[in-house]
Amino acid sequence: MIKRTLEYSILDQKNKFLVIAITGPRQSGKTTLAKKLFSKYKYYNLEDLNTKQVVKNDPVGFIEKLQGPVIIDEIQKIPDLLSQIQVQVDVSKLMGQFVITGSENLVLSAKISQSLAGRVANNILLPLSYRELTSAKGQIKDLDLQMLTGFYPRIYDTKMNYQDFYPEYINTYVEKDVRQLKNIGNLSSFERFLQLLAGRVGQILNLSSLANDVGVTHNTIEQWISTLEASYIAFRLQPFYSNLGKRVIKSPKIYFYDTGLLCYLLGINSPQEFRTHFAYGNIFENLVIVEVKKQILHNKLSNKIYFYRDSNQVEMDLVIDAGSSLRYCEIKSSRTFNKNYLKNFSHIKQPTQVPTTQHIIYQGELEQNIGEVKLLNFRHLDQLTKVV
Repeated sequence: MIKRTLEYSILDQKNKFLVIAITGPRQSGKTTLAKKLFSKYKYYNLEDLNTKQVVKNDPVGFIEKLQGPVIIDEIQKIPDLLSQIQVQVDVSKLMGQFVITGSENLVLSAKISQSLAGRVANNILLPLSYRELTSAKGQIKDLDLQMLTGFYPRIYDTKMNYQDFYPEYINTYVEKDVRQLKNIGNLSSFERFLQLLAGRVGQILNLSSLANDVGVTHNTIEQWISTLEASYIAFRLQPFYSNLGKRVIKSPKIYFYDTGLLCYLLGINSPQEFRTHFAYGNIFENLVIVEVKKQILHNKLSNKIYFYRDSNQVEMDLVIDAGSSLRYCEIKSSRTFNKNYLKNFSHIKQPTQVPTTQHIIYQGELEQNIGEVKLLNFRHLDQLTKVV
C-alpha cells in the first residue's frame, strides 16, 4: 500500500477534532486511507443498499445505537445524517469519534460546513502524487507513459491496464455522480462536452464558444463545469491580480485533476501517439499544476495558485501566492533550455510589492540559475511550495 502524504495531518487531527472528513474524487483512495488509519473503527458504507436503507429509515436511531468510533463512507448519499452526527458529538465530546468520507465537493462541503462547523477537520485526498509514487518506487520511468497511465491508486494496487480503467471510470462517473448531482437528460451531449473541454485544457475558458460547439446554452455549460468541479474531475484556475475583484471577473483556465483521464478523453492510446499530440505541452502543464495543487492540499498548506496574464497578453503559466512571496513559473515540456523561455519574465508588471522568485519548470535534468530565473526539473516541485 502506497503511503499517502495526507496521513500525517489526519493522524494529528485524531485527538484534536470531533469529526474527521476525507473528501475527493472517486477512486482516489479515501476508503483505503480511512481504514488504514482507523483500523479499529467500525465501518459503514452508505453505498451498500442495506446499510443505506437502515440509515434512511431511522437516522437518529442509527447514530444513537453506535458503539464506539465509526467510519461512515460515502456520506453524501445521506447528507442529512450530518445533523445527527453534530448532535451526537456535541453530547459525547469524544475526539475522532466519526470519520466520514465523500466523493462530492461543492454539495458535501456546504453540508459539512453548515452542520459541523468548528467540529470537523476537512481533508481533500486527490489521486496519487508523483512524489508519493516515487517514494513507493511505483512511478513509471517513462514520463509520457506515466502521464498517460495517470495517478489513480487502483491502477497501481491491482496492476490494472489504464486502457481498461478509464472507460470504466467515466461510465461509472457519468451514470452515478452526474445523474445524482444534476438532472442531465442527454448524457451523450455531456460526454461530448467532456471531450471538447479536454481539448481546451490549459486554455482561457470561453463558455460561449464551448456552448456553441456542444449545442447547449451558456448556462448549461456553466452548470456542467460546476458539476465537474463538485466531483473533482476538473477545476478552474483563476488569473492573478492584486485587485481581488478582477480574479472573479476575468476568465479562468481549465485543468483536469488527472492526466490519465485527460488523455483518455482526448483519445490518446499510446505513448507514441501521445508524443506527437497537439496537446502534449498543455498536458505536461496540467501535470505540473495539479502536482502543485496536490502538494498544497495534502500538506495542508495555505498557498494559493493562479496564472498571470496582462492586457498585453504577457502570460505566466503558474503563480504561487505563498503569502509572504510570489513564485512565477513558466512550464515547458521540453527537455532542453531555450533562451526564448525567459522573455515573459522581463515583461511582467509586478502587481504587488512582495518578494518574487522566477522559475522555468521543464523535463530537463540541468538545474541552475540563469540570471534571476531558476531552471527546475518537474520532479522537484516541492521547492515551489516551501515556506521561506
